[in-house]
Amino acid sequence: MKKPFQKLPESVVRLVTVFAVFIVGTIVVVKFAIPPRFKDTKIQWADTIKQETAKPVQYAGAVACADCHEEVVAQKRKGYHRDLSCETCHGPAKAHTDDPDKVKPPAPRDRKFCPVCHTFNPSRPRGYPMINPVAHNPMKPCFTCHEPHDPKPPTVPRECSACHGEIARTLSVSHHVQLKCTSCHTVPAQHRVSPRVIRPSKPTSRDFCGKCHAKDSTFKGSPKIDLASHGEKYVCWQCHYPHLPEVE
Repeated sequence: MKKPFQKLPESVVRLVTVFAVFIVGTIVVVKFAIPPRFKDTKIQWADTIKQETAKPVQYAGAVACADCHEEVVAQKRKGYHRDLSCETCHGPAKAHTDDPDKVKPPAPRDRKFCPVCHTFNPSRPRGYPMINPVAHNPMKPCFTCHEPHDPKPPTVPRECSACHGEIARTLSVSHHVQLKCTSCHTVPAQHRVSPRVIRPSKPTSRDFCGKCHAKDSTFKGSPKIDLASHGEKYVCWQCHYPHLPEVE
């Protein structure tokens, strides 16, 4: 009677043998060759804790700043930077808290620091204060106009592009470039303070765009359409992007 392996091709027997040797060898290496500290989770945790606690402490924490700078901390808590730790801008302050007279934390004074967060970036939410650092008060340090612990603009931004830079650039090459934003939008004053809560209006009827684009409109130079048949029931901006409307 033939043995089971004798029924298999020789190449298959060799492959199975090599695979079995590999598995056995791996088990032996893992069990006997690898040191326990590389396999035991508790040992790894203990080593990590020991390694981290051995590092010198550099940060003091926001609570420590309040011990000496109560007025500044109270001012910051009411401002737009309330969610920023003091050490976000001033750097590690542990040495300063140990010897305040000898070690002073740095204070950003050039224009390179604040634009890290406030340079225009379309991925940031609407209403987030953003600027073009090349054009916005060139050469002046930010703290010349803004109190960093309570950063409010010296005047409320009058131009919508202060927050809506991407829309402003699109509008600059649009047929609507000569229209002011307030031509189509009613903007409450509170929108400039709470832009995410108080929203500007936008046209809700077809008659609004018809003031310029209806066939009986007296406005010269704009494409004209028949409101009764064009676009059926839809409001114009549901088909045409108003900041860059296409025309035939």
